[in-house]
Amino acid sequence: MPSILALIICFGAFAAEEPPPKAPEARSLFDGATLEGWEKTDYYKAQTLNVRVADGAIVLPVGDSLSGVTTTRKDLPTADYELSYEAMRTEGNDFFAAATFPVRDGFLTFVNGGWGGNITGLSCLDGADASENETTTGFTYKDKTWYRFRIRVTADAVRCWIDDKEIVKVDVRNRELSTRIQVRASEPMGFSAWDSAGLVRKIAIRPLTKAEVAANHVGEP
Repeated sequence: MPSILALIICFGAFAAEEPPPKAPEARSLFDGATLEGWEKTDYYKAQTLNVRVADGAIVLPVGDSLSGVTTTRKDLPTADYELSYEAMRTEGNDFFAAATFPVRDGFLTFVNGGWGGNITGLSCLDGADASENETTTGFTYKDKTWYRFRIRVTADAVRCWIDDKEIVKVDVRNRELSTRIQVRASEPMGFSAWDSAGLVRKIAIRPLTKAEVAANHVGEP
């Protein structure tokens, strides 16, 4: 039977173990009341109408054919971060809160419900948009329903979730990353709607832990 001293030493060693690191706190990018940190997006040959804040959300009205907002922040990370937000389509049948975001020295757009309402994926990988690359996914969106989105970005991979379902998991090493010309004004980060109206709220960003960065890896080492 172990001695009391041995038990004390054993317990002390166990108690001294450090707990696993907590995920860093998320930084809110939208205060829920004003467009501070955001501005109406001036798209090429499109008219954005009356982007505003109402009931804690950014309102993206039906535009001609686009409407959107773009951040005015200059301190965005380009890798090892997670962008999260909630969005709802209130009118129309196309994408209602497509999120453009930085990846390394390029940009991508996570399209939610394009090409008639359900095509979801990343634009553009090697020039191929969300309707014609390996991230192309069908997802049925219900109007006037909030969806939770998360985008995790590392130097070698991008992964995206809708609610708790992983939708995109792609290796972006040695890939050409770009946005479609129609939404290029959303760079470095913004939200856009096409022939639809949407709401966006709870926009936040946080750095990833080392463990999360490692877990985000896709493909061969």
